[in-house]
Amino acid sequence: MTDLARSTFYDTFTGTCTEGDMQQFLDQYYSLPRIKAELEDASEQVYFAEDNGQPVGYIRFMESAVPFPMSPNSRSLELNRLYIVKAYQGKGIAATLMDFYMDYAKTQAYGLLWLGVWEHNYRAKAFYRKYGFGFTGERHPFPIGDTPQTDEWWSRLC
Repeated sequence: MTDLARSTFYDTFTGTCTEGDMQQFLDQYYSLPRIKAELEDASEQVYFAEDNGQPVGYIRFMESAVPFPMSPNSRSLELNRLYIVKAYQGKGIAATLMDFYMDYAKTQAYGLLWLGVWEHNYRAKAFYRKYGFGFTGERHPFPIGDTPQTDEWWSRLC
């Protein structure tokens, strides 16, 4: 899992920061102890897509309070990560994982779904729009090392 998480994040964001900042970020947020702790945390949901037993993508989500001005009358579910190995992008794997997330939210009676997406990740934003997500108007800093970056908070009712 650690290799999958590191490589998909790297492939998605390489070139948006210095190599040193990238490696520092990967070491901090995608280390074996950190990934192991995420997988062992019962409050986090992590699911994998495989091809012939090899992981080619994953999704991570959890119940989480909304950090932007919004007062949902029900529980909210944060989509924290959705990454697909570059060679498997465009093959419907992200849609399969997203459909799973949406079904999970509905069967577990969540009222609001939300996520953060990098402001310049146009492909991801187009994907989330297909699922009814929209920009809330709120942004937050999401630096990679010393490289400033900004995420947008997107949401939709379930």
